[in-house]
Amino acid sequence: MIKNSKIVLTGASSGIGFEMLKMLADPKNGNTILTASRTAEEKLGNYADNVIAFNADTGSKEDIDAIFAKAEEVFDKIDIFIANAGFPYYEKFDYVNYDKIDKIFRVNVFGPIYSYQKYLEHLNGRDGKMAITASAMGTMAMPGYTLYTATKFALNGFQEALYLEIPKNIKLTTIYPVATNTNFFNVGNSTFALKPFPVQDPVTVAKASLKGIEKGAQKVSPCKLFDVSKVLTFVFPPAKKLYWWEETLKFKMFLKESQKAHPKQSKKVY
Repeated sequence: MIKNSKIVLTGASSGIGFEMLKMLADPKNGNTILTASRTAEEKLGNYADNVIAFNADTGSKEDIDAIFAKAEEVFDKIDIFIANAGFPYYEKFDYVNYDKIDKIFRVNVFGPIYSYQKYLEHLNGRDGKMAITASAMGTMAMPGYTLYTATKFALNGFQEALYLEIPKNIKLTTIYPVATNTNFFNVGNSTFALKPFPVQDPVTVAKASLKGIEKGAQKVSPCKLFDVSKVLTFVFPPAKKLYWWEETLKFKMFLKESQKAHPKQSKKVY
């Protein structure tokens, strides 16, 4: 477990990030954590003496600047920066809405990339570790998650290219969780979204992620079944088509339930 470190953790108000926070904040580990999210102060303001909660929108340049300013106020150095914040849309991508595209890319892509730039500047040659939560969907597209998948593919490409030039003083870890048993995939949806298979417990994902960060691993894939599936679909491509077929059936069920719940919003029949 990570010990005696000064850590910035974004997106810790729920899900995987909250499980990471609980582990990192255990008093026996000797860490101090600055956690940043839009509701950090309300949800985590009194969590523990070694947790500093700071309200910030991680999709905003100005707010990311403010996170680093706060961190430099309370820490002499950020030992570890974990860019975990992110969110999905589960929907049919058949509309015109630039703002929705802009919002998800700002949080899921621009935020982590700009945070890396700020962290590199902050370290100024000193050793540090950074982790970015990507997704298994950054390597395999999924129906219903067109924009979310696009953001995670972008992060995957970013880390792959960055590793060709990253300075030796930074250890970058990219995390690729599958669906987790949290409310994450229902954010923004009034109709229940069926989680993609397989589904993992967030505690398992958090443990594997922190272990990988501690070791300075380049990539962490908490679900071994997903690793096996990547090999299987590579040597036997029809397996991927079968998997997509099953997930597309789930998506069609979601669309039908959404239309029942909100019949006035669309006259389309899926």
